Amino acid sequence: MKRQLSPFLPLLALLVFASSCSLQKQIAREAKKDMLAQPDFTPAHVGISIYDPAAQQYLYNYQSDKYFVPASNTKLFSCYAALKYLGDSLVGIRYVDKGNGVVEVEANGDASFLHPDFKDQPVFDFLRRQKKVLLTDDNWRDNALGAGWAWDDYNSDYMAERSMMPIYGNVVRFTYAGSLRASVPYFQQQLQETAAAAKGTFMVRRSFGTNQFFTRPATGKFSATDIPFYTSDKTLLARLLADTLKTEVEPVHVKIDRLPDVVKLYSQPTDSLLKIMMHRSDNFFAEQTLLMVGNEKLAVMNTAKIIDTLLKTDLKDLPQKPKWVDGSGLSRYNLFTPQDFVWLLTQMKNEFNWERIKTILPTGGTGTLSGLYKNYEGRIFAKTGTLSNHVALSGYILTRKGKQLVFSVLVNAHQTSAANVRKGIEKFLTTLIDKY
Repeated sequence: MKRQLSPFLPLLALLVFASSCSLQKQIAREAKKDMLAQPDFTPAHVGISIYDPAAQQYLYNYQSDKYFVPASNTKLFSCYAALKYLGDSLVGIRYVDKGNGVVEVEANGDASFLHPDFKDQPVFDFLRRQKKVLLTDDNWRDNALGAGWAWDDYNSDYMAERSMMPIYGNVVRFTYAGSLRASVPYFQQQLQETAAAAKGTFMVRRSFGTNQFFTRPATGKFSATDIPFYTSDKTLLARLLADTLKTEVEPVHVKIDRLPDVVKLYSQPTDSLLKIMMHRSDNFFAEQTLLMVGNEKLAVMNTAKIIDTLLKTDLKDLPQKPKWVDGSGLSRYNLFTPQDFVWLLTQMKNEFNWERIKTILPTGGTGTLSGLYKNYEGRIFAKTGTLSNHVALSGYILTRKGKQLVFSVLVNAHQTSAANVRKGIEKFLTTLIDKY
């Protein structure tokens, strides 16, 4: 006996479809009112994608398949790769005990080594107990600066150089309290002070392509500054390590085969670094994170190779294939679509624990969302992105009606202040949270 379908099912389906269409139209009206029709947005290139993962349905798309420079939203891709391949704890080094206090060491790109954000330093504690460290560079296959980085930002703390074994965050801090001091004593010898330093009105700069630091006159009083040091000096790392560890360090070029006698020494919980990376939008942590992923997956540190591998495997189903060149988003060569970010964030939520994601991403009024979404803590978890004339925000919102939505808003080539653009995006997203 055939079971008869209820005559109300087609009507119910029609009502659901009508409701969905109505919601899409409402969101479109809000997007136009809060952003697209506003003078701060009309000259800019804008892309928006809003997705309901429960219904597996886009609620709104505006130029969401077009490519944009995503700035630090690129860190979401680095974060996903880290969650997938770095495990619960970071591998600080791999080593082979050669006996008589001699160890052969492979650096793994760990950004936390002797970084002031991390008090516990198990790798340092281990290495300083050795009589001699043979440090290989065989797995380092990259450049200190990323493709498309602005070369004249080399004095800026947000552009610390990449390296196989970062130390002190690859920056030197200069402080002044009657006299100028370098946080790393080795660099005190490389500092040339001018007469301006005696008056306290000066700045510190580094010569391009060297580790020669100097002072020059400035209008304001100097207090402190962090300046990246030049890592491409092939003997510098060994000298810095020897000076810090008070033990002999010899650079070598040997391959450490990953056999049972190779020991992994872990440094920090992975999420402790990822949380800082996303809350502070730390470019250096993001770059080193992607290099660490490459080292675990490919046994070499090379940004281009690990990006290519990820795009051909884990990320092969992205709606639009991005142009992805670095881990941080410093490069304007990066090109992603809003739908790419929505897809990635949906994958992230499907593959990893939601509580973990909530801890890593800033919420309202915290991290790079500080000053924004102040009354929406726990309602939004997102990554910001900012370059000159470019603003981005991608993440999750939890509406007051219980919906969890994935979103991406990318704004390029605006001619107003970044603050104005952020406020417009905030108005749009908070309306979604409150109404839907």
